[in-house]
Amino acid sequence: MNASPTTQKRPGRPRNNAADSHAAIIDAVYTLLQERSVRDLTMEAIAKRAGVGKPTLYKWWPSKAALIFAMFHERLVAKREVPHASTSEAVIRAKMRLLIVAFNGPFGKVMADLIAEGQSDPSILHELYDRHISVRRASTIADIERGKVSGEFPAHVNAELLVDAIFAPVYYRLLLRFAPLTEQYGQDLIDNALRPWQSPLSS
Repeated sequence: MNASPTTQKRPGRPRNNAADSHAAIIDAVYTLLQERSVRDLTMEAIAKRAGVGKPTLYKWWPSKAALIFAMFHERLVAKREVPHASTSEAVIRAKMRLLIVAFNGPFGKVMADLIAEGQSDPSILHELYDRHISVRRASTIADIERGKVSGEFPAHVNAELLVDAIFAPVYYRLLLRFAPLTEQYGQDLIDNALRPWQSPLSS
């Protein structure tokens, strides 16, 4: 006797498996943001690309911004640790190289889009700073403070201002795109910031 339509089992995994849907949505956001800006991205487009309904998106994320940040942290934020280095300066140079590489890829495009969108939606800037930029900034400030303790950097150096002098121009060039972001540019920024009181070390 054949099983009834209500009792017959379908082969394979359920189409609405939560993990599969989540991955499809994050993939859709990642792909769509290579084609358009954060501002032009819509929840309708994400749902269509992912093959899910809009209610599924809002079930897990309260807004488009929340969904974009979920993708940002899952797919774009670098997981690589800075290679071990013998000096604080060498660590900072390694961080600069990683940042330049990231800014020249999808990460840089989305970062610039988020900063641009944040001009009309301050909550985006707060989220970006609190969950991403501030964490990395604090880590580099700690690198400099360790260098001050070891005698590598003078005790009077303001670690926060030094971080700004080194890394802020990279964001400036990312946003205005008036010149390419190269590894040499990043290393030159470090040389210039350290020159007044320290002979540059080789990277």
